[in-house]
Amino acid sequence: MIRESAYPTEPWRIREATLDLELLAQSESVLALSNGHIGLRANLDEGEPHGLPGSYLNSFYELRPLPYAEAGYGYPEQGQTIVNVTNGKLIRLLVDDEPFDVRYGDLRAHERVLDMRAGTLDRTVEWVSPAGQAVRVRSTRLVSFTQRAVAAICYEVEPVDKEARVVIQSGLVANEEVPVTKKDPRVAAVLEEPLESEQYLANGAGGLLIHRTKASGLRMAAAMTHVVEGPDRTVVSTEAFPDWARTTIACVLKPGERLRVIKLLAYGFSSQRSLPALRDQVGAALASARLSGWEGLCKGQREYLDAFWDAADVRVDGDPEVQQAVRFGLFHVLQAGARNEMRPIAAKGLTGPGYDGHSFWDTEMFVLPVLIYSQPDAAAQVLRWRHATLDLARERARTLGLKGAAFPWRTIRGHETSGYWPAGTAGFHIGAGIADATMRYLQATGDEAFEREVGVELLVETARLWRSLGHHDRHGAFHIDGVTGPDEYSAVSNDNVYTNLMAQRNLLGAADAVLRHPDVADALDVGEEEAASWRDAAHAMTVPYDAELGVHQQSEGFTRFQEWDFEETAPDDYPLLLTHPYFDLYRRQVIKQSDLVLAMHWRGDAFTPEEKVRNFAYYEARTVRDSSLSSCTQAVIAAETGHLELAHDYLGEAAMTDLHDSHSNTSDGVHLAALAGAWLGLVAGFGGMRDHDGVLSFAPRLPSRFERLDFSLLWRGLRLRVSVRPDEVTYYLREGDHEDGSRIDLLHHGEAVTVRVSAPVTVPIPPAPPPQPEPQQPTGRAPVRRGAGQVAGD
Repeated sequence: MIRESAYPTEPWRIREATLDLELLAQSESVLALSNGHIGLRANLDEGEPHGLPGSYLNSFYELRPLPYAEAGYGYPEQGQTIVNVTNGKLIRLLVDDEPFDVRYGDLRAHERVLDMRAGTLDRTVEWVSPAGQAVRVRSTRLVSFTQRAVAAICYEVEPVDKEARVVIQSGLVANEEVPVTKKDPRVAAVLEEPLESEQYLANGAGGLLIHRTKASGLRMAAAMTHVVEGPDRTVVSTEAFPDWARTTIACVLKPGERLRVIKLLAYGFSSQRSLPALRDQVGAALASARLSGWEGLCKGQREYLDAFWDAADVRVDGDPEVQQAVRFGLFHVLQAGARNEMRPIAAKGLTGPGYDGHSFWDTEMFVLPVLIYSQPDAAAQVLRWRHATLDLARERARTLGLKGAAFPWRTIRGHETSGYWPAGTAGFHIGAGIADATMRYLQATGDEAFEREVGVELLVETARLWRSLGHHDRHGAFHIDGVTGPDEYSAVSNDNVYTNLMAQRNLLGAADAVLRHPDVADALDVGEEEAASWRDAAHAMTVPYDAELGVHQQSEGFTRFQEWDFEETAPDDYPLLLTHPYFDLYRRQVIKQSDLVLAMHWRGDAFTPEEKVRNFAYYEARTVRDSSLSSCTQAVIAAETGHLELAHDYLGEAAMTDLHDSHSNTSDGVHLAALAGAWLGLVAGFGGMRDHDGVLSFAPRLPSRFERLDFSLLWRGLRLRVSVRPDEVTYYLREGDHEDGSRIDLLHHGEAVTVRVSAPVTVPIPPAPPPQPEPQQPTGRAPVRRGAGQVAGD
């Protein structure tokens, strides 16, 4: 766990005021930098000590076998694991021949700051060597948003009070030793020297390493060059070997003098391009970076982020911790998606090796909604990546005896790599999530070219899967049996409500899409009869309901399962999957994460307000939140059903997931979906934002501690700003083509509102409905209180 004081509460910065070696791995994830292509964990410049070294390229992976004690038909045979690529962050410092190491000498001051407006990681140090030589060190690191292949470091050294002989060793290191955090020997084997050298070069101010993975056959290149500013007689030289290159810079500094080194890095990889092509690519990237210079790279970074925050910032008055945390979450979501360019967004982004670097359903259902309304181009690139893997998904469907496309539960390249089929293969709802993100993107942007090139085919192939996976019974009702919904404590069930309702939207969306684009439908061999069968299945979709209890069943028969004994469950037993067998979890009413409650968020149009109230109370009492994905959804529905203080509690839990390391695994990388969930909790929860069937609606209400909530959305090329106060809300249309016709029609608490450019509309928030009884959580699983009269963190 990270103590709450580890990062002081500041609106635009994550500041590590002191260095705690016990929290190195967590801070390396929290303070990591990425642009969606390159990811650099926040390891100390000198490389040691470290928690978990890490430099990553999106989709650069190695293969590993997936053996089974008992093999079964259709089991995946190979896994994919993200590779720690060539480390270009390394800058070692020697002062009068003594290595700068924070574990030795006297560390007078040490601070690191993740600046979310500048897009940099800044470090300031004052250190006295064991021999008594004092120096100040300042470094600033960035991974460029504007130059996709480039990262850079500005490193400065100056003596404090007497002359010092200073040597900097700036390196590229491949196959660095990585601690194995898993017991799986197959993973350990993959991580041990995964790269084979193909070429290494050195010149006066830099070097180049080119490597290839042994099994996946991916080739990567890493190159560095340096701009050195120092006193006369500063000596620079470079040497290179198969797995490392090192530029050495040496000089003597007098008090008042400074050595400044700008390290420029370039990365590239490919499964197809030749060695000379990659070598030239990184060489060109370095030339571009040198042309921009350090100041130009910083300026481009700031301008990029100015534009992002102008479109995406959320302002929260009344809870400074949540204000900091939601910006932290947005920053990491941006870092994961900004320059992905037809690559996936992994569950940990590029901040660590957690989950082997795999992408899950989290991307489409938690991360992409944030990007769709703030950086729609980045969201489109992720969906284009899904589309690029369609052939693999079709092949997987055929293996399973199904039609259409069966997208993988977890993957890097597009192959199924989940070795546990109840939580993997049976999690078919990922296909509906991809379809939902596709339709959500199209509704928000009106991107007709994307629909023709990508959207229709994604919707058609996922609809075909549902039609072949489900069946009509003798009464005509349509069922989808033997699937696992979002709640992984209830595997392989029949008629999971979330899955069925999301599949229903998918089927109808596909039928509508082929009507709009008959030529695309012809190319995909979709006839009128097939499209009609999708509509029939959708209209006959089974949604289990327990009339006696007055609640929907998470899946068929769920409400008759044996109750879990929460009173006899010790706090140390959570998460339950580590202390109880799955077979026992599968047959009880105990829920890992929001499932039916998640359906009420994304398919809220399928439930009445009264049903939502009853359902939320029922499932709240059985949800233990053993997943970081749950609390944001519970925040959204708690707010919708009138439990604003509880929603605030859940919002805080989601927002602080990594800043407090509440699941004790931030060391493996941040929880990207939970960080995106902070935005969802605010915008969809307290803002009440929904976009069912392309109708944009809001039903804002604030909890007692909030004085104000402001957020923005991009909708059909127009920027809508929503400013919520306790008693009223103002809708602004900030941008557009600035013609009189620029407008957005929306619903405010069910009433039609039209907002035009330069004509804000202020409307009152209607009185809240009568309060409902406060829902109860399982014993010991209530969220930490954040409401009125509570101190944050109590």
